[in-house]
Amino acid sequence: MKKIILPLSVLALLSSSCDSSSNDGIKAVDGDVVSTVSSSNKSDAELAKELKDFEAEEAKRLAKYEATLASLEFDEILHDFGNVESDSENTTEFVITNTGSMPLIIEDVAASCGCTTPQKPEKPIPPGKTDVIKVTFKPKEGQKNEIRKTVTVTANTPQKVHKIEIRAFVI
Repeated sequence: MKKIILPLSVLALLSSSCDSSSNDGIKAVDGDVVSTVSSSNKSDAELAKELKDFEAEEAKRLAKYEATLASLEFDEILHDFGNVESDSENTTEFVITNTGSMPLIIEDVAASCGCTTPQKPEKPIPPGKTDVIKVTFKPKEGQKNEIRKTVTVTANTPQKVHKIEIRAFVI
């Protein structure tokens, strides 16, 4: 009997301690729960102005940050080797130009598979100057027909990650 009475008395105590006065700002309207409780006593207009000021400051901060980054441009983003023999070595160079006002640093280049080997510039590229990303494609035994491979270039630019691509038709 004690096992039943104790949990029931705890439940009754909890339900009686929850009176409706603690839910003054919460009510049901057309089946939806609506709260009028506010964390501050600012009006909607004051909150909207505060948000607008914050967005303006954030835009300034972002512009200042982007000014510390470089920008880049490729001479091409897709190189087509055309028809290539299986087990051949095919190399191209993607010319990359620093179009920004800060040195361009190519942090990493990575290929989508082992048959493609990219080489990145080791030194920063000064503003207005160019360098190359060398990409070698060696089709593996059994690779036939159209092949498309992606090289991902990571740099100190606002976009951070750029993609260039090679294509070949392995015969």
